[in-house]
Amino acid sequence: MIQPRSRPAARYGVAFAAALMALTGCSPGTSGARGISAAGASASVPSLDPPAWSTCGKNLECATIKVPQEYTEPDGAQIPLAVMRHRATDPDQRIGSLIFNPGGPGVPATETLRNLPKTAGTPGAFSPTVLARFDIIAMDPRGVGGSHAVRCLTDKQRADAAGTAFDPAVPGGKPLPRLLADAAVFTDGCVKHQSKKFLASLSTDNVARDIDQVRSALGEDKITYYGLSYGTVVGPMYATLFPHRVRQMVLDAPVDTNLWFGNSLPFQNDVAVASERTLNAWFETCRKEGVAVCPFGAGDPQEAFDTLIATLEAKPLKIAPAKGVTPGGELDGAMALEATRALAGDQNAWPLLTSALLAAQDGNGAPLHTLWSSVTVSPFPVPTAMFEAHTAVRCADWQTPAGVAAHKAAATKAVTEAKRIGTRAAYSALNCARWPAPNKDRVTKPLTGAGTPPALVVAGRLDPVTPHHWAENMTRTLDSAVLLTREGVGHGSYGTNSCIDSAVDTALIHGTLPADGTVCKTDTPATTRPLVAANR
Repeated sequence: MIQPRSRPAARYGVAFAAALMALTGCSPGTSGARGISAAGASASVPSLDPPAWSTCGKNLECATIKVPQEYTEPDGAQIPLAVMRHRATDPDQRIGSLIFNPGGPGVPATETLRNLPKTAGTPGAFSPTVLARFDIIAMDPRGVGGSHAVRCLTDKQRADAAGTAFDPAVPGGKPLPRLLADAAVFTDGCVKHQSKKFLASLSTDNVARDIDQVRSALGEDKITYYGLSYGTVVGPMYATLFPHRVRQMVLDAPVDTNLWFGNSLPFQNDVAVASERTLNAWFETCRKEGVAVCPFGAGDPQEAFDTLIATLEAKPLKIAPAKGVTPGGELDGAMALEATRALAGDQNAWPLLTSALLAAQDGNGAPLHTLWSSVTVSPFPVPTAMFEAHTAVRCADWQTPAGVAAHKAAATKAVTEAKRIGTRAAYSALNCARWPAPNKDRVTKPLTGAGTPPALVVAGRLDPVTPHHWAENMTRTLDSAVLLTREGVGHGSYGTNSCIDSAVDTALIHGTLPADGTVCKTDTPATTRPLVAANR
């Protein structure tokens, strides 16, 4: 990570990168799906004692609670859940507890809460007004962070996978036989390090039941909920299973929950196309602003970018080590494409992207390489510990075709509809195609949240991970919801836009929602002007 970090770099490096993990993944082919009912899910589980809180930071308290691995077996195996609480800063005006999920799946909520003071101005950062009125509750979902994190690869296997060169011109980055072999190593490792019953329990419906156990332990009759990205799957699940326990719900950068629990291949295609659109938006803005503002490509940034990626892939740039910044190495085309994809997805990072591309074009790959190394999470497979949890949760929720033919067809479609990003998305569901722990009793009915107060659904017009039409579909699926749109490029809106912030704060605190279809403009127009003037 570049030090000191500019505001756009900080936005990208912390919350934006974590949010970008949000959505392309995989899931198992499962059978015996059940309908939605809270009865039999947690009604027979004994009430938990209040958490044994201990101080773990400024205004932070931590605790561990244990919940059933399977709620149909309340006296069976237990799972520890890491929980953190940020006490309301104005106790006299405290409303209650606000539980949030920052996305992923695989992003530890406790780590996100601990870092909130450092990430003001990033997606999901609560305002001082909300922090004053609520105890903010972070629960690492089962299989994530401090809640018995999923482990499938050894450190060496992870390092080897991270060091394997990808070819940006090849769907999936490698020949299909190698991708299938990688999937075998991954899934075999999951079974080696985890029990199949535990892996099968990592479904979103169980996460929702866990939240209700936390609510009960806190002594709250109802909770307020804020979810970002994958957190917008958790929220509607909770609202559908436990509608009488919801005080208010805000869903930011929403997922189409009907698509989430269906065939994962169309889901992944939507993400690839959404990411391609944000990259195209950077190209178009650079072209429109002209070479005096955006000199990259001398008026044709798309052609210059494609040439740069091909050149770097043919002859990678050597990167000298820099203490505290990068261990060095080399920058190839695949790495440059991955860093560009991530940065193009946040218009506040566009000047940083322009600067890095110009530097690489001039033979200095250090900026792009440093940015690439900070992309520790992604909507497409990246060999990190977080990705292991990310994959396992999806595989407990989704339905992924087992036959390779379906994945070949999906790869062809992705590359056709997303010229540059499609190759990165292709075959990214193979792990779940051969997932060894199918979840046979997952909830599958529409998540309507019937019986809860109207939800506020917040969507970005050009979101690189959760396209706007997913928000429209979620608003239709929920029994009662209002859609609020933010113009511009970025994943997650609350904490980044004054108009959105005001509407979300009002919804969370007072339960008052804006008119359906309200649109918020960007606070600052997007620009591709580089951070440092180019010597051209």
